[in-house]
Amino acid sequence: MTDKYENPTSDDYMGVVMGIIMSGGNAKGLALQAIQQAKAGEFAEAESSLNEASEQLREAHDVQTDLLTRLAQGEKIGWNLYMVHAQDHLMNAITFKDLAVEVVGQEQRLQALENK
Repeated sequence: MTDKYENPTSDDYMGVVMGIIMSGGNAKGLALQAIQQAKAGEFAEAESSLNEASEQLREAHDVQTDLLTRLAQGEKIGWNLYMVHAQDHLMNAITFKDLAVEVVGQEQRLQALENK
């Protein structure tokens, strides 16, 4: 077994960190886009944006799961502030996307009431 991610300054390690950060940022941006689309009455587009956000989060979660699996199998995984930041970024994106789902649903209900 190679400890591919033991050195937190290696290209492999930083690639994982940046991948998590980018996927989290993309997901959060798509969730915000969904809220804006819902406010404009574009509910199909909002749903599509939320689905894309979910896909971005799934990709980041898959990377995270791979790291946890490697750790559980005894591989040494280095940790530094970059990884802490990536994990924080991902968790905020998950929370924001969950909130966006609720906001889009509320907006849809409000607009349906206004159009009665």
